[in-house]
Amino acid sequence: MQFQNDLLLRAAKGEKVERTPVWLMRQAGRILPEYRAVRESVSGFIELAQTPELAAEVTIQPVDLLGVDAAIIFSDILVIPEAMGLPYEMVEKRGPWFPNTVSSAADLKNLRVADGANDLSYVIKAIEITKKELNGRVPLIGFAGAPWTIFAYMVEGSGSKTFSKARAMLYREPKLSHQLLQMITDSTINYLKAQIKAGADLVQIFDSWAGILGPEQYDEFSLQYISQICDAIQEVPKTVFAKGAFFAREAMGKLNCDTIGLDWNMGIAESRKMIGADKTLQGNLDPAALYGNPDQVRKATQNMMEQFKGSRHIANLGHGVYPDIDPEMVKVFIQSVKDFQ
Repeated sequence: MQFQNDLLLRAAKGEKVERTPVWLMRQAGRILPEYRAVRESVSGFIELAQTPELAAEVTIQPVDLLGVDAAIIFSDILVIPEAMGLPYEMVEKRGPWFPNTVSSAADLKNLRVADGANDLSYVIKAIEITKKELNGRVPLIGFAGAPWTIFAYMVEGSGSKTFSKARAMLYREPKLSHQLLQMITDSTINYLKAQIKAGADLVQIFDSWAGILGPEQYDEFSLQYISQICDAIQEVPKTVFAKGAFFAREAMGKLNCDTIGLDWNMGIAESRKMIGADKTLQGNLDPAALYGNPDQVRKATQNMMEQFKGSRHIANLGHGVYPDIDPEMVKVFIQSVKDFQ
């Protein structure tokens, strides 16, 4: 496909770009009044994500309204457990909740490896619709959660500050933990391949809860599974974003992927040194910087851009944009990246 704007793909591959591409994690979401209007037309988040036409509409909104250099499909990382046979609910103001969890080998027998295409057909359909409607304006990013993060929700049953049940299982039942992680990994590979077949131009793996594991456990229970996914996906560029995994940056530099996402706690120069020159780095402005006034947002963005200058970079925040941030300040951030010389 011919793109009107392929900056993201060129930057991911380390090719020459006229300027740094920019997009935001959670750009399709609550910061936009237009998104809230669509969401209010249905029963809630899950219905919106499972209605392909509406998911496509909110995916494209930030391209139209904010001027970002990529669209990211509107979905959720927890569609994988659902497809494996462990459904979840999205509780307003509290987040995801699983009525059933995995705590034994018997629970594992009730799960299956998702095929990614048929059992998640609503996401695949949303990608097909989005791709057609974008018509080459910008690339479309597909994504999935990293196996450890998905495991954490499937065992814990909801979000948690400590994920102590999930971490306890790694110590008490390492064999069972590895079995579940492998099932999640196989499901995720199927799912990402289905997304790519439907039109995703780049895929990102989100390890949202990477930072609650210690280095040895992260190596054993997360990184090796992310590595399997990176090795299996050869068709498009791949990004790995492991929130809080500052201790794994050197190992991430060795992954078979193109881009490593940095959170805002990771020093840029130090990260570049640890990861090496042959990966693109993505990030990493503190999302809270966007609570500032326009001059403050511009200054914080320019400061970040200076530190990445001269190396492979995709501009983003160091995590998802917070829902109460003023979209006007998001526009200032995006324009400041575009204006940076």
